Amino acid sequence: MRALKRFGAEGVALVVATAIFLVPFSFMLLTAVKDQAQSADLDFAWPGDWRLVENIVEVVEARDYVLLRAFVNSTVLTVVSVALIVVFAAMAAFVLQRRAGRIGKLADFLVLSGLIIPPAIVPTIWLLQGLGLFKTLPGLILVEVAFGLSYAVLLFRAFIAAIPRELDEAAQIDGCTGLTLFFRVIFPLLRPVTITVVLTTSVAVFNDFVNPLYFLPGDDNATVQVTLYSFQSQYNTQWNLLFMDIVLITIPPLLAFVFFNRKIVAGMTAGAIKG
Repeated sequence: MRALKRFGAEGVALVVATAIFLVPFSFMLLTAVKDQAQSADLDFAWPGDWRLVENIVEVVEARDYVLLRAFVNSTVLTVVSVALIVVFAAMAAFVLQRRAGRIGKLADFLVLSGLIIPPAIVPTIWLLQGLGLFKTLPGLILVEVAFGLSYAVLLFRAFIAAIPRELDEAAQIDGCTGLTLFFRVIFPLLRPVTITVVLTTSVAVFNDFVNPLYFLPGDDNATVQVTLYSFQSQYNTQWNLLFMDIVLITIPPLLAFVFFNRKIVAGMTAGAIKG
């Protein structure tokens, strides 16, 4: 009887979660293939005129192909930011896990502060201006790395805690020290959690809207999320093109989640259990 109740509760939760996801997604798809007049109704009515190809072409060609430039910018931003986050977070987590002490406790506090304290926009802009990196892609990359390090460090540290210290000592006896020890011995063992960090951080950076809006303004530097403003104005909104743009920029993260969902869960679970 208890198993039946549990199965029923899980079934209800699955149905509710599916409805929460599918209802907005189906509304977005229906609106994206309508013409401008019908899409302004914002309802679930069946499209009277299917404009799938026409709307895609209009979205891609809008503002001198800004969406294509945005995809390039977002790809570069995501790849470089995630690579730096993985390397720096793994190295920091290894040092914090292996060298506990007063400095380590202070570092732990700073890592947790990075998750708790919200980012400050104006001081960050002042800092980027002082470095000459405001309104540049390298500047935004540094911002994404800074904001994403705390989460990655916690995941890596939980996983590294399960790696025995005897492995470090054996490698040191064989002549491995410093970076050689980390990259040849430790880092290859972090593959499960590295995959989790890469996938989750990639989706977060690719879907980031606030940071590019504040730190990288301008059409030439636009990322995919900022292109949503191309179809909105103070007095008029092209809902069909706006939702088509959302569909196009949602496809890459959605595919990543569908194909790598098990690896994401496995990496996070392994880190939690081994920590």
